[in-house]
Amino acid sequence: MNLIKYYKEETKIIRERDPAIKSNLEVLLYPSFWAIYWYRIAHKLYKKRHYFLARFISQKAARKTGIEIHPGAEIGDGFFIDHGHGVVIGETAIIGNNVTLYQGVTLGGTGKESGKRHPTIEDNVMISVGAKVIGSFTIGENSKIGAGAVVIEEVPPNCTVVGVPGRIVKRDNEKVPRSDMDQIHLPDPIMEDITTLRIQNTTLKDKLAEIEQQLKKSS
Repeated sequence: MNLIKYYKEETKIIRERDPAIKSNLEVLLYPSFWAIYWYRIAHKLYKKRHYFLARFISQKAARKTGIEIHPGAEIGDGFFIDHGHGVVIGETAIIGNNVTLYQGVTLGGTGKESGKRHPTIEDNVMISVGAKVIGSFTIGENSKIGAGAVVIEEVPPNCTVVGVPGRIVKRDNEKVPRSDMDQIHLPDPIMEDITTLRIQNTTLKDKLAEIEQQLKKSS
């Protein structure tokens, strides 16, 4: 793999998505830079059935970077892992183009089943800090997975998912996630439910007080 060409490509990706970078040389300090570089090499070996050597490279990269990418995973162009420590990507995971993961993300399987057992992540998806996507299903393009979410079923394109288990709280997102990289300004359905219950409770209290006053006047 041509390291110079890879460096130029990664520099563009990181500058697009991480405002913390101040110079191109800093790209070489990013764990994801090296994790993805060694993954690309290991993946080629894996496809040629050099399984031991592929796993040897991937495990060495995992120890160095804290990012574990199985060499059997299929990953498209424009892939970026921000910080990255604790990221795990399983053997049969498929990742499209321009996908962004944050630290602590797991793309995992559900057990010892054979065949396709890890998720498919389509183009332009962002998966936030600590999120877990578990099982063989698809996260549709342009979707955003909130921090700490646990996703165990399919997500259509252009959706926002939060919570445990993950719930779709927004559909038909207008923005491609990498255009803003916003992890926190997401809908909160639990707080919305609590607010609704508070309003209803206040209304009932007011109504009860009104009835009590009427009863006092009539007695």
